[in-house]
Amino acid sequence: MVAAALAQYHHVALPVEHHVEEHHHAHPKYEFKYGVKDEHTHDIKEQHEKRDGDKVEGYYKLVEPDGTTRTVHYTADHHTGFHAQVVRSGHAVHPVHHHH
Repeated sequence: MVAAALAQYHHVALPVEHHVEEHHHAHPKYEFKYGVKDEHTHDIKEQHEKRDGDKVEGYYKLVEPDGTTRTVHYTADHHTGFHAQVVRSGHAVHPVHHHH
């Protein structure tokens, strides 16, 4: 009887479980800008950046302690990586030392 029961189930297909992993990633998209202008401490800077998917582009700009301005424009994406262009502008101001 057991052999007959096993033979009966031998041809029955059993369901196979399949696990499918689904990855849901939101499309990142943002834009921001900020700045500081404190004449007393000479803390003067700004930044602007925007992102759409894996592409990021922006710049930041700041006044260095010597009075020059450094501006960095940058881009980044999944295919070409990070790239930056640095530009310095203005004239350096050096303190005057008086000898006694």
